[in-house]
Amino acid sequence: MSNTVIVLRTRSERLTLRLSRHTLFVVAALGTALLGSAFVSLCLGSHSTSPANVFQALVSPHESDIALIVREIRLPRVLLAILVGAALGVAGLVLQGLVRNPLASPDVIGITSGASAAAVFLLTIGGAAQGSPLIPVVAIAGAFAVALTILTVAWIKHATPGQLILVGIGIASAMGALITLMIVTSPDTTAMNAYLWLTGSLYAAQWGDVLGLLPWVAVFLPLALSRARHLDIMAMGDDMATSLGSALNLNRLVLLLAAVALAGSAVAFAGGLSFIGLVAPHMARNLSRSGSAGLILIAAMVGALMLLLADIIGRIGFAPRDLPAGVFVACIGAPYFVYQLHRLRR
Repeated sequence: MSNTVIVLRTRSERLTLRLSRHTLFVVAALGTALLGSAFVSLCLGSHSTSPANVFQALVSPHESDIALIVREIRLPRVLLAILVGAALGVAGLVLQGLVRNPLASPDVIGITSGASAAAVFLLTIGGAAQGSPLIPVVAIAGAFAVALTILTVAWIKHATPGQLILVGIGIASAMGALITLMIVTSPDTTAMNAYLWLTGSLYAAQWGDVLGLLPWVAVFLPLALSRARHLDIMAMGDDMATSLGSALNLNRLVLLLAAVALAGSAVAFAGGLSFIGLVAPHMARNLSRSGSAGLILIAAMVGALMLLLADIIGRIGFAPRDLPAGVFVACIGAPYFVYQLHRLRR
């Protein structure tokens, strides 16, 4: 079997994307699984519908009796799960490449905690209702505040990638303590709303949520993909990357901006989901040993598939209760991570 590599480049040849045939096969397989899972999700619910009826509702809504259920209730939820999962998967992969540490992820280094703390502050102290349009704005601001703090510490102390992880863990712990304090000092109803948001849920997703998250993913995922080759260069070490002509600080800043924007916006619209940004990159590496460009595509697919399957389980497995997807993301991610640690140990 030949090692066919497809190279995509712009006219100026400043942006180049190299994908092996194996990577394209994995992306195609994951894309097929994702489309199949999305269609299954559209068929399942409190009123299960046949695939033929769902297809009719999608292509001919005026002739379908269930068009409202499929197009206005189930479809936004499916699309939001795909966008959030893809954003978290790519953010985790980029962060792991930046700090050269397989334990780096938006939730480990505090970006998710910063977004969550800001959102919980608005829900508890600010008195905002769950679903308020201010929550995404405040959550994204919280994510960027944490990232700025980490960058400031790294610049002042000249921190190594390993030290950045420790700084992030410390910030995440502080944000976690602050979140707990705000919840326990709030009225029961407010605390419950904040806790459900922290768990991570796609319940009552609307087209406004999808359209609100879509621009963030549409801008920053391609931005991360365009700089992916610099992650491969950085993996060789700073001296080698500089000698190869990589603008090290600029590329780090752009990639960090993309990771923070993807993670912060995803958390803003779906709550404090964990494990996806940590586990999806490891799954991607097990599926393909390609460069970072291919891994970004695979991590996006894996993250989307993880969250979509978790949401299906939470929505159908315990009907008529609709449990938060974040519970089942942890159920999927934690055993895999334990398996990965056991595999590496052996």
